[in-house]
Amino acid sequence: MSKIVLEAKDVFKHFDDGKTKVEVIKGLSLQVNAGEFVSIVGSSGSGKSTLLHVLGGLDQPTQGQVFLQGKRFDNLGEAERGYKRNQYLGFVYQFHHLLPEFSALENVAMPLMLRGESNYKDVKKQAEYLLDRVGLSHRMEHKPGELSGGERQRVALARALVTKPAVVLADEPTANLDASLSLSLMGYFEMLKNKGVSIVIATHDALVVEQPFVDRVVELKNGCIVS
Repeated sequence: MSKIVLEAKDVFKHFDDGKTKVEVIKGLSLQVNAGEFVSIVGSSGSGKSTLLHVLGGLDQPTQGQVFLQGKRFDNLGEAERGYKRNQYLGFVYQFHHLLPEFSALENVAMPLMLRGESNYKDVKKQAEYLLDRVGLSHRMEHKPGELSGGERQRVALARALVTKPAVVLADEPTANLDASLSLSLMGYFEMLKNKGVSIVIATHDALVVEQPFVDRVVELKNGCIVS
Protein backbone atom coordinates (compact mmCIF):
# COMPACT_ATOMS: atom_id res chain seq x y z
CA MET A 1 0.00 0.00 0.00
CA SER A 2 1.33 3.45 -0.95
CA LYS A 3 2.20 5.83 1.85
CA ILE A 4 0.06 8.97 2.06
CA VAL A 5 2.41 11.93 2.46
CA LEU A 6 -0.08 14.81 2.19
CA GLU A 7 -3.80 14.82 2.85
CA ALA A 8 -6.69 17.28 3.03
CA LYS A 9 -9.82 16.11 4.85
CA ASP A 10 -13.12 17.88 4.24
CA VAL A 11 -11.40 21.25 3.82
CA PHE A 12 -13.29 24.51 3.46
CA LYS A 13 -11.68 27.89 2.87
CA HIS A 14 -13.41 31.25 2.65
CA PHE A 15 -12.21 34.83 2.50
CA ASP A 16 -14.05 37.92 3.69
CA ASP A 17 -14.53 40.56 0.99
CA GLY A 18 -16.04 43.43 2.94
CA LYS A 19 -19.42 42.16 4.11
CA THR A 20 -19.34 39.25 1.68
CA LYS A 21 -17.96 35.79 2.48
CA VAL A 22 -16.31 34.25 -0.59
CA GLU A 23 -16.22 30.45 -0.46
CA VAL A 24 -13.15 29.29 -2.41
CA ILE A 25 -12.85 25.64 -1.31
CA LYS A 26 -15.94 23.68 -0.32
CA GLY A 27 -15.56 20.41 1.56
CA LEU A 28 -12.63 19.13 -0.49
CA SER A 29 -10.73 15.94 0.36
CA LEU A 30 -7.51 14.85 -1.38
CA GLN A 31 -4.75 12.34 -0.70
CA VAL A 32 -1.29 12.45 -2.26
CA ASN A 33 0.85 9.32 -2.14
CA ALA A 34 4.62 9.04 -2.02
CA GLY A 35 6.08 9.33 -5.51
CA GLU A 36 2.76 10.37 -7.06
CA PHE A 37 2.41 13.08 -9.70
CA VAL A 38 -0.91 14.91 -9.44
CA SER A 39 -2.02 17.65 -11.85
CA ILE A 40 -4.74 19.97 -10.57
CA VAL A 41 -6.69 21.65 -13.36
CA GLY A 42 -9.62 24.03 -13.53
CA SER A 43 -10.57 27.45 -14.80
CA SER A 44 -9.31 30.64 -13.18
CA GLY A 45 -11.04 31.09 -9.84
CA SER A 46 -11.73 27.38 -9.37
CA GLY A 47 -9.58 27.24 -6.22
CA LYS A 48 -6.37 25.68 -7.53
CA SER A 49 -3.92 28.17 -5.99
CA THR A 50 -5.86 28.35 -2.73
CA LEU A 51 -5.78 24.56 -2.44
CA LEU A 52 -2.01 24.52 -2.93
CA HIS A 53 -1.60 27.23 -0.29
CA VAL A 54 -3.69 25.26 2.19
CA LEU A 55 -1.85 22.01 1.45
CA GLY A 56 1.47 23.82 1.88
CA GLY A 57 0.54 25.46 5.17
CA LEU A 58 0.71 28.97 3.71
CA ASP A 59 -3.00 29.41 4.48
CA GLN A 60 -5.03 27.65 7.15
CA PRO A 61 -8.37 26.09 6.26
CA THR A 62 -11.51 27.71 7.61
CA GLN A 63 -12.70 24.20 8.41
CA GLY A 64 -11.25 20.72 7.95
CA GLN A 65 -7.82 19.20 8.47
CA VAL A 66 -4.50 18.90 6.64
CA PHE A 67 -1.98 16.14 7.38
CA LEU A 68 1.71 16.09 6.41
CA GLN A 69 3.57 12.79 6.73
CA GLY A 70 0.62 11.43 8.68
CA LYS A 71 0.60 14.19 11.30
CA ARG A 72 -1.79 17.12 11.68
CA PHE A 73 -0.29 20.16 9.99
CA ASP A 74 -2.90 22.90 9.72
CA ASN A 75 -3.33 23.47 13.46
CA LEU A 76 0.33 24.21 14.15
CA GLY A 77 1.53 27.73 14.90
CA GLU A 78 2.96 29.78 12.06
CA ALA A 79 6.60 29.20 13.09
CA GLU A 80 6.10 25.44 13.43
CA ARG A 81 4.34 25.25 10.06
CA GLY A 82 7.25 27.15 8.55
CA TYR A 83 9.70 24.68 10.07
CA LYS A 84 7.74 21.67 8.75
CA ARG A 85 7.44 23.29 5.33
CA ASN A 86 11.21 23.80 5.21
CA GLN A 87 11.79 20.17 6.18
CA TYR A 88 9.30 18.42 3.91
CA LEU A 89 7.79 20.72 1.29
CA GLY A 90 9.07 22.65 -1.69
CA PHE A 91 6.75 25.40 -2.95
CA VAL A 92 7.01 27.01 -6.38
CA TYR A 93 4.93 30.20 -6.30
CA GLN A 94 3.13 31.48 -9.38
CA PHE A 95 4.73 34.91 -8.95
CA HIS A 96 8.19 33.75 -7.81
CA HIS A 97 8.50 35.69 -4.51
CA LEU A 98 12.27 35.92 -4.91
CA LEU A 99 14.18 38.27 -2.61
CA PRO A 100 15.13 41.21 -4.87
CA GLU A 101 18.29 42.22 -2.97
CA PHE A 102 19.90 38.78 -3.30
CA SER A 103 21.41 37.02 -6.30
CA ALA A 104 19.86 33.94 -7.90
CA LEU A 105 22.44 31.80 -6.10
CA GLU A 106 21.69 33.39 -2.73
CA ASN A 107 17.93 33.00 -3.27
CA VAL A 108 18.32 29.29 -3.96
CA ALA A 109 20.68 28.79 -1.00
CA MET A 110 18.38 30.65 1.42
CA PRO A 111 16.18 27.69 2.55
CA LEU A 112 19.26 25.71 3.56
CA MET A 113 20.73 28.71 5.35
CA LEU A 114 17.46 29.11 7.26
CA ARG A 115 17.84 25.51 8.38
CA GLY A 116 21.10 26.53 10.02
CA GLU A 117 23.29 24.65 7.56
CA SER A 118 26.71 25.82 8.69
CA ASN A 119 28.91 24.77 5.77
CA TYR A 120 28.23 27.47 3.20
CA LYS A 121 30.61 25.77 0.75
CA ASP A 122 28.29 22.73 0.61
CA VAL A 123 25.17 24.90 0.50
CA LYS A 124 26.62 26.92 -2.37
CA LYS A 125 27.52 23.73 -4.23
CA GLN A 126 23.95 22.42 -3.97
CA ALA A 127 22.52 25.75 -5.14
CA GLU A 128 24.94 25.89 -8.07
CA TYR A 129 24.03 22.32 -9.08
CA LEU A 130 20.30 23.08 -9.19
CA LEU A 131 20.74 26.36 -11.06
CA ASP A 132 22.81 24.47 -13.61
CA ARG A 133 20.06 21.82 -13.91
CA VAL A 134 17.49 24.50 -14.76
CA GLY A 135 19.81 26.09 -17.31
CA LEU A 136 20.95 29.13 -15.32
CA SER A 137 24.61 28.42 -14.67
CA HIS A 138 25.44 31.69 -16.47
CA ARG A 139 22.99 33.78 -14.40
CA MET A 140 23.84 32.75 -10.83
CA GLU A 141 25.12 36.14 -9.72
CA HIS A 142 22.27 38.13 -11.27
CA LYS A 143 19.54 39.56 -9.06
CA PRO A 144 15.85 38.90 -9.85
CA GLY A 145 15.38 42.34 -11.41
CA GLU A 146 18.04 41.41 -13.98
CA LEU A 147 16.30 38.16 -14.97
CA SER A 148 13.42 37.47 -17.34
CA GLY A 149 10.12 36.08 -16.09
CA GLY A 150 11.06 32.58 -17.24
CA GLU A 151 14.45 32.81 -15.56
CA ARG A 152 12.89 33.95 -12.29
CA GLN A 153 10.49 31.01 -12.50
CA ARG A 154 13.42 28.61 -12.85
CA VAL A 155 15.24 30.19 -9.90
CA ALA A 156 12.07 29.72 -7.84
CA LEU A 157 11.97 26.06 -8.88
CA ALA A 158 15.59 25.53 -7.88
CA ARG A 159 14.91 27.17 -4.53
CA ALA A 160 11.96 24.82 -3.93
CA LEU A 161 14.09 21.76 -4.68
CA VAL A 162 17.27 22.62 -2.78
CA THR A 163 15.98 21.15 0.50
CA LYS A 164 15.25 17.80 -1.20
CA PRO A 165 11.58 17.90 -0.18
CA ALA A 166 9.24 14.93 0.10
CA VAL A 167 6.54 16.89 -1.73
CA VAL A 168 6.82 19.64 -4.36
CA LEU A 169 3.81 21.96 -4.73
CA ALA A 170 3.98 24.07 -7.89
CA ASP A 171 1.55 26.80 -8.97
CA GLU A 172 1.63 27.22 -12.78
CA PRO A 173 5.37 26.38 -13.00
CA THR A 174 5.45 26.50 -16.81
CA ALA A 175 3.48 29.74 -17.17
CA ASN A 176 6.51 31.81 -18.23
CA LEU A 177 8.44 29.10 -20.07
CA ASP A 178 8.55 28.25 -23.75
CA ALA A 179 7.73 24.72 -24.93
CA SER A 180 11.36 23.57 -24.91
CA LEU A 181 12.00 24.72 -21.34
CA SER A 182 8.63 23.33 -20.23
CA LEU A 183 9.56 19.91 -21.57
CA SER A 184 12.95 20.13 -19.86
CA LEU A 185 11.23 21.00 -16.59
CA MET A 186 8.83 18.08 -16.98
CA GLY A 187 11.80 15.78 -17.50
CA TYR A 188 13.28 16.97 -14.24
CA PHE A 189 9.96 16.44 -12.45
CA GLU A 190 9.84 12.91 -13.87
CA MET A 191 13.30 12.23 -12.43
CA LEU A 192 12.14 13.50 -9.02
CA LYS A 193 9.03 11.34 -9.18
CA ASN A 194 11.18 8.29 -9.95
CA LYS A 195 13.15 9.07 -6.79
CA GLY A 196 9.95 8.94 -4.73
CA VAL A 197 9.20 12.67 -4.54
CA SER A 198 5.49 13.56 -4.69
CA ILE A 199 4.58 16.39 -7.05
CA VAL A 200 1.35 18.40 -7.09
CA ILE A 201 1.03 20.93 -9.90
CA ALA A 202 -1.77 23.43 -10.47
CA THR A 203 -1.76 24.17 -14.17
CA HIS A 204 -3.59 25.35 -17.27
CA ASP A 205 -0.86 23.84 -19.46
CA ALA A 206 -1.98 20.87 -21.56
CA LEU A 207 1.69 19.98 -22.03
CA VAL A 208 1.90 19.20 -18.31
CA VAL A 209 -1.37 17.25 -18.10
CA GLU A 210 -0.52 15.10 -21.12
CA GLN A 211 2.82 13.83 -19.80
CA PRO A 212 2.77 10.01 -19.56
CA PHE A 213 4.17 10.04 -16.02
CA VAL A 214 1.25 12.06 -14.61
CA ASP A 215 -0.57 9.62 -12.34
CA ARG A 216 -3.76 11.57 -11.74
CA VAL A 217 -5.55 14.65 -13.02
CA VAL A 218 -7.84 16.34 -10.48
CA GLU A 219 -10.33 18.83 -11.88
CA LEU A 220 -11.67 21.61 -9.66
CA LYS A 221 -14.80 23.60 -10.29
CA ASN A 222 -16.12 26.21 -7.87
CA GLY A 223 -13.91 24.88 -5.09
CA CYS A 224 -14.98 21.24 -5.46
CA ILE A 225 -13.38 18.20 -7.09
CA VAL A 226 -15.55 17.25 -10.06
CA SER A 227 -13.33 14.55 -11.63
